[in-house]
Amino acid sequence: MSEEHKTPLLDTVQTPADTRDFTVEQLQQLADEVRQETVRTVSITGGHLGASLGVVELTVALHHIFDTPDDRLIWDVGHQCYPHKILTGRRDQMLTLRQAGGLSGFTKRSESEYDPFGAGHSSTSISAGLGMAVARDFLGNDNNVIAVIGDGAMSAGMAYEAMNNAGSMDSRLIVILNDNDMSIAPPVGAMSAYLSRLISSKSFRSLRHFAKEMTKKFPRQIEEVARRAEEYARGIVTGGTLFEELGFFYVGPIDGHNLEHLLPVLKNLRDDTEPGPVLLHVVTQKGHGYVPAEESADKYHGVGKFDVVTGKQVKTKSNAPSYTNVFAKALIAEAEVDDKIMAITAAMPSGTGLDKFADAFEDRCFDVGIAEQHAVTFAAGMASEGFKPFCALYSTFLQRGYDQLVHDAVLQKLPVRFAIDRAGLVGADGATHAGAYDLAFLCCLPDIIVMSPSDEAELMHMTATAAAIDDMPSCVRYPRGEGVGVELPEKGEVLEIGRGRIVREGSALAILSLGCRLQESLKAADELSAKGFSVTVADARFAKPLDNAMIRDLATSHDALITIEEGGPGGFGAHVLQFLAADGLLDSGLKVRSMTLPDERIKHDTQDKQYDYSCLTAPHIVELALDVLGTKTAEGSTAKPVSA
Repeated sequence: MSEEHKTPLLDTVQTPADTRDFTVEQLQQLADEVRQETVRTVSITGGHLGASLGVVELTVALHHIFDTPDDRLIWDVGHQCYPHKILTGRRDQMLTLRQAGGLSGFTKRSESEYDPFGAGHSSTSISAGLGMAVARDFLGNDNNVIAVIGDGAMSAGMAYEAMNNAGSMDSRLIVILNDNDMSIAPPVGAMSAYLSRLISSKSFRSLRHFAKEMTKKFPRQIEEVARRAEEYARGIVTGGTLFEELGFFYVGPIDGHNLEHLLPVLKNLRDDTEPGPVLLHVVTQKGHGYVPAEESADKYHGVGKFDVVTGKQVKTKSNAPSYTNVFAKALIAEAEVDDKIMAITAAMPSGTGLDKFADAFEDRCFDVGIAEQHAVTFAAGMASEGFKPFCALYSTFLQRGYDQLVHDAVLQKLPVRFAIDRAGLVGADGATHAGAYDLAFLCCLPDIIVMSPSDEAELMHMTATAAAIDDMPSCVRYPRGEGVGVELPEKGEVLEIGRGRIVREGSALAILSLGCRLQESLKAADELSAKGFSVTVADARFAKPLDNAMIRDLATSHDALITIEEGGPGGFGAHVLQFLAADGLLDSGLKVRSMTLPDERIKHDTQDKQYDYSCLTAPHIVELALDVLGTKTAEGSTAKPVSA
């Protein structure tokens, strides 16, 4: 190991218990070594670096003060959990982070007893923590429950719902607000640290409790005045009035990188026996301690492999733009000729490509924070006034706004356009971010149009089509990653609603593809043609409405039909089968198979390997085709079709 990568103190730590006797000086050294190890690891594996570097001291302090895993420590989202994993017995596995068969990029219950609650989506920690605290009280236990939540995650309504509930209860719960954007906190210094230590102390809490009990002996008006005077006096000093009004005892803000400030306050909170929830406000810096991350605009939130010395990320050469960038190009082209087009995202401007749209049309782009429910209804409100909102969300994030999609957009037939990024499998982020379910939960709804492009040019056409739809909601779902390299138009063309296309004509077998499995379908058709089978390949384009005429023609002119999609069971293929059955097209011996994602959680890996595992590649299509055509026995087959 090189001199700069020596970690003598960290080498002695196998579990958090090994740090419990460390001095403040040793804990600072440990934090420095954990930061160094985190940078080294992520430089090799890629991952969420900035958030993890921002909580190194906080992580060390929490595991030193609290008796984890008996004390429950919940990391909201889990983007910041790499130092936590290093300290909880997983250091020797860190180079498997986000790799096949390796550690998850998030906290995961099945991975470690130190991960009491799994994550991947934000703003769930306070709700989960309150549930654990209430369960603890029913069991008669006295362990602590600590939820660490970032200021960005605090923009979600669910966090405030949980705080409102917690504030009305007596269960002890510690919430740590990790303010890493300097967006909430006033200046932090020695006076703030002193006051935080004072008001978190047992003596102050006991005195405060005594004063509250005494004021209850006075007339109600005096009691109320005294309560408000105390809370607002503290609020003026600390800025915690909002949290106090929600029923939390507020402490802070304090410097989240200063162990001399953190340790005594955390110890006070650990030893506190007063009922009710407490919120500790710590101020940190994303990317702290690693200059390239500190100076980066996104603080190295999510990075690929990079050079540790320079911070320069290793970029793979690409011959094709990403679908995300193509969507941005398409939407900008539409907005240039239509001033009614608006763009909305929920805290993911760069992830959805809307940062580029904002560069061109700053006043027509809205980032509403981590609030997908609000984003959908906000868009519906715009649509009701004649505007053309595009609500750009990841597939798994749209799940959080499903009720609003149904009630506020679909039932009112308001033309909100949903741009659904990361549809299908997503690689290293694994099951928490896999867009496997949107086809099933969208296609069951009335009065909605669902499209899925087979390449990046089709995405441009579908974006133009969505812009033109003005009488109901519409969706365009597209995958993570690069396109196939087709030539792009300057502006998309409006497609005929519900009309697919025949890409290749044959007679024996028809392959009906929805989305980006079309390229694999064409490869399979080439191989089957070489074996003497005549194959038709069709691009459905629309999951809803189906091209009934094209499907009927495929069913009546071929011996067998295979549907394929990048979604779970119950989606496109299920609707095709329902149409075939209702139309009597299965009565004459037509053989039908549906290829979908398997009915299971797909573990993190590369996208290619995930699709190979899911049996949605050209060799699997060929294998299934030969089987359904009766030229191959099922023995030894690896295909996992959902049979008709």
